[in-house]
Amino acid sequence: MSEESGYFLENSTGAAGRRLTALAALFDPWTFTHLDSIGLGPGWKCWEVGAGGSSVIRGLSERVGPTGTVLATDIDIRWAAAGSMSNVTVLQRDVATDEPSDTGFDLVHARLVLVHVTDRDRALINMISALRPGGWLVVEDADPGLQPLSCLEPTTEQELLANRIRTGFRSLMAERGADLAYGRKLPTLLRKAGLIGVRADAYFPVSQPECAILELATISIIRDQLILAGIVTAEEVDRHCQAVADGLLDIAQPPLICAWGQCN
Repeated sequence: MSEESGYFLENSTGAAGRRLTALAALFDPWTFTHLDSIGLGPGWKCWEVGAGGSSVIRGLSERVGPTGTVLATDIDIRWAAAGSMSNVTVLQRDVATDEPSDTGFDLVHARLVLVHVTDRDRALINMISALRPGGWLVVEDADPGLQPLSCLEPTTEQELLANRIRTGFRSLMAERGADLAYGRKLPTLLRKAGLIGVRADAYFPVSQPECAILELATISIIRDQLILAGIVTAEEVDRHCQAVADGLLDIAQPPLICAWGQCN
């Protein structure tokens, strides 16, 4: 995404691949618990919005089978290659500015997308407009405002530094239009948009190996911006990354809120 979109965790580096892999390991089981619970199965027509990596695409492809289809879109599709999945189409699209390329979907799903999109209201409308009657919208987004810390109970200098870096990261996100309290708004937004049977819950990963991998990959991507903004020095970034790599910190991630409902 461009800087104007509010997103600066660009997918053009090797660290982006490590970050997407860590996100998949952390959140794919959570995601598919919800998608399976609404009946996702053979013959479904699905749209994966802001696909990022290929893990969710593969999971959808396997579940819908040869009689189903999966459309995966993102503004940067380098990590979302369809590979050998014959029932998958990958297209370069911006969900906020491009009209849906198809309609009549049984499922439209987005994870960690709308929180970063400046015109997230338009993006949500575009997603809902692509559903068939009875089709499902499932949206998952983080809410850093609910839990903004890397280390939940900071007592050491390293833990305080980790929280200062996380706070600075959040401030950079907010400056570019990210809504750090968006996750909690999802149930209300889905109901106001006319969806029925709206429900929501949240997943809050604390001190898992993937949290540390995600932290290191993210810091690698935003390192220069943290330093340029005066949030930390280069020495502090290096010290933080070494502490994470050495397993000295219990790194937490913000709650991921999942909300879902059906098109009336």
